[in-house]
Amino acid sequence: MNKESCYKIGYIAKTHGLKGEVTLVITEAVDLETLPSVFVEIRDNLVPYFIESYSDRKDKVFVKFEEVNSPEQAALLKGASIYLQKSLRPKLARGKFYDDEVIGFTVEDATTGLLGIVTGVVQSAASRLIQLDHNGKEVLIPVNGPFITSINKSKKRIAVELPEGFLEI
Repeated sequence: MNKESCYKIGYIAKTHGLKGEVTLVITEAVDLETLPSVFVEIRDNLVPYFIESYSDRKDKVFVKFEEVNSPEQAALLKGASIYLQKSLRPKLARGKFYDDEVIGFTVEDATTGLLGIVTGVVQSAASRLIQLDHNGKEVLIPVNGPFITSINKSKKRIAVELPEGFLEI
């Protein structure tokens, strides 16, 4: 499986127990209980791991993978990122997007015109920001707020209305 067709849902934080279980940190809203497997990143390759059992206790998620039967085997997975296929991702409401979906989209301002291409989406405290390069300068546009007027996924275009002087900050 290639990384381009998958998205990161979290990582393996540590081992748990004596039978090869691991503690997961989940960063995306997913229902692991319904999934037969996930992809674990090992040496830049995504390897399928089948879920034998799953338990969720408050803010912790514990998973037992098939063929991982000891703390030593589980320890080899510590720190590894966990991925799912993008095709399994829930559909979002109109105007909403997953961070990796908009990378490469063009951003156009109603007044200024083409601003640049989205290079990333960053999380800063409670704010999500679209990151782009505008004439060699990094620009961050808040996702929450009045700036984004439309997102056209089929045309890979984000329309914004930035206040006067925003790009000079």
